[in-house]
Amino acid sequence: QVQLVESGGGLVQAGDSLRLSCAVSGGTFSRYNMGWFRQAPGKEREFVSAISWSGGRTYYADSVKGRFTISRDNAKNTVFLQMNSLEPEDTAFYYCAANSRTVSLTLTRARDYDYWGQGTQVTVSS
Repeated sequence: QVQLVESGGGLVQAGDSLRLSCAVSGGTFSRYNMGWFRQAPGKEREFVSAISWSGGRTYYADSVKGRFTISRDNAKNTVFLQMNSLEPEDTAFYYCAANSRTVSLTLTRARDYDYWGQGTQVTVSS
């Protein structure tokens, strides 16, 4: 079965950077569109960023555009989320997700994804 394992979360101060990683096993990573979502306490899960299977297309939520960068290494079956200029509002549990469908019109909704990781906590102090 497909497994996703996130890493790289932690406690940082506002303005700092973190790099999240998501290692994928058990499937054909190079064919998956990948996404990052986050969920803060008491809030719904929200889209953060996504990248197409080839890496040729990337998508970002307005709240992170210009600060976060998504990338992937198909040789290592890993997707990354580089987070710069972190703000307290970025505090959340961050989840990696994989979309294995042949055709996907959108990649910004949780229901667009078939597999999910367990998440990693990111806490940004002010």
